Amino acid sequence: MTDTIENVEDILLDSLEILGSTRVEDPGCIRYGNLTLTVAPKEGKANTLLADHLFSPALLLAERIERGLVEVAGRSIIELGAGCALPSLLAATLPEPPRLVVVTDYPDDIILGNLRSTVERNEQYFCPPCVVHCQGYEWGKDSSSLLRLSEGPDVSRGYDVVIMSDLLHFHSSHDALIHSLSSLLAKTPSARVYVAAGKYTTPSVCQNFLDIGSRIGLVWDGDSGTSGQGDETEDKGDIEATSPWLGTRVIAGIDATQLGIRKGMCRWWVGRWNIPDIKDVADGITVI
Repeated sequence: MTDTIENVEDILLDSLEILGSTRVEDPGCIRYGNLTLTVAPKEGKANTLLADHLFSPALLLAERIERGLVEVAGRSIIELGAGCALPSLLAATLPEPPRLVVVTDYPDDIILGNLRSTVERNEQYFCPPCVVHCQGYEWGKDSSSLLRLSEGPDVSRGYDVVIMSDLLHFHSSHDALIHSLSSLLAKTPSARVYVAAGKYTTPSVCQNFLDIGSRIGLVWDGDSGTSGQGDETEDKGDIEATSPWLGTRVIAGIDATQLGIRKGMCRWWVGRWNIPDIKDVADGITVI
């Protein structure tokens, strides 16, 4: 997968964030509570696909998981384009964890090698009965191996939760992302996809992704109704994003002020199926 990334300097400034006159370097090793996470070396596909950075949307989603705002207990979770997989691996450490976590990223030796090492390094902190798998996956491609992993006790397939952290800036990959999402997100009323993007990803680019999702039967809540389809009882993204950092786990090297600023650089949405309107994955989507 190749793509031209819009506003790449703004994207990278999120990881090399400037707070007043102080530049905060994103370390190669991130400690979030007990978790020790690493980003891929800055070479090859890891550099091209920005897998060599920890971006603010991952922190926002992790904070929401830590606060119990994402229902994970006993559920199956898959993260696409996981990078260092902070949100999904954090979920695996909760006292009431998911039954299954699958972290995926582009099938490249450097990217997957780092992700597998991260999973192995932290497996002592995963709470039983949670099982964590790591697998290479390119968006838009056959997802049958991932669906086999998701198979539940009732032999149903599909994931209760899909996590997509900071993936929308790959504008020309939106069709492929939606193709994968339609395949992987369980066709149940309780299934949810959690999408977060940095504000460096322009509203029009985000809206393009939301519109494609709406065409296959997804309803989007959150971010103060940016999609135009929000349920007013749901959390509102801008309200949360401008509030102080509310996580309780210690994050080494980043203080609460910096975390609050990084949180404020994010937008987020929660997607769910409008069950009567679910369409076949191929409807209106062309995947190259």
